[in-house]
Amino acid sequence: MRNDVEEDEFENDHRRPLAMVLLGGLYLFFFLLTMSTFGHPYPFMGTIFLGKPAEALVFADSLICLYLFLGLMKRQRLTWYLLMAYNLFEIANTLINLRFITASDVEKIAGQPVDPQGLLANNISVVVAIILLTLFIYRHRALFSNRSNYLF
Repeated sequence: MRNDVEEDEFENDHRRPLAMVLLGGLYLFFFLLTMSTFGHPYPFMGTIFLGKPAEALVFADSLICLYLFLGLMKRQRLTWYLLMAYNLFEIANTLINLRFITASDVEKIAGQPVDPQGLLANNISVVVAIILLTLFIYRHRALFSNRSNYLF
């Protein structure tokens, strides 16, 4: 009987918390979403990149998202810091793009009219969502209990 109790405690200690599962799913979605933009224009730090530079940026962003997903699944402490840095960088990138990429620039690339207010609203909502996500990750930092610096 004593062995069963110890096994149950062991399973409860090593079960992945729901917050980590949800975050892992979200960053897996970000990875897939980023990969789906391969071959399309990529806005980065106030410039819209096309062709090979855009593909290189998408590839790099995809690798980062994949690393974040794997680190979340391993509950790696280093991943917590990388998540915070990545999200803060994404907020800065979105705000810089919003400041320097105009609706007319997007219209030239898209080949159709773009509503400037809609572009502003979409980008601000993305920034707010990333801020809320970052706060959620910050509040759940205790769940990142794996102190190993290596994923594998």
